[in-house]
Amino acid sequence: MYGLIGKMTAKPGQRDALQAILLGNDGGMPGCLSYIIAQDATDADSLWITEAWDDQASHAASLTLPAVQHAIAQARPLIAGFSNRVVTTPIGGIGLGDR
Repeated sequence: MYGLIGKMTAKPGQRDALQAILLGNDGGMPGCLSYIIAQDATDADSLWITEAWDDQASHAASLTLPAVQHAIAQARPLIAGFSNRVVTTPIGGIGLGDR
């Protein structure tokens, strides 16, 4: 499995609009096992994104999907920056099935 955890910071006052775009995906991303958007409890402009994928290739392929490309185009003007990006190897847990 392949995992990503990262912090995305919205431009001031744009977190709700950014999270709406990120949450607008209908789940049509082959190989995506988990995609969670969480508000940062101490930073009113930041979100944490946690993803689990079958493999790195599935994640890379998702970035070429028309719906994902559309979401990226919508989100880009609202994003101030990214930080704390880490690659992980998920080993199991709730939502990942019997992996």
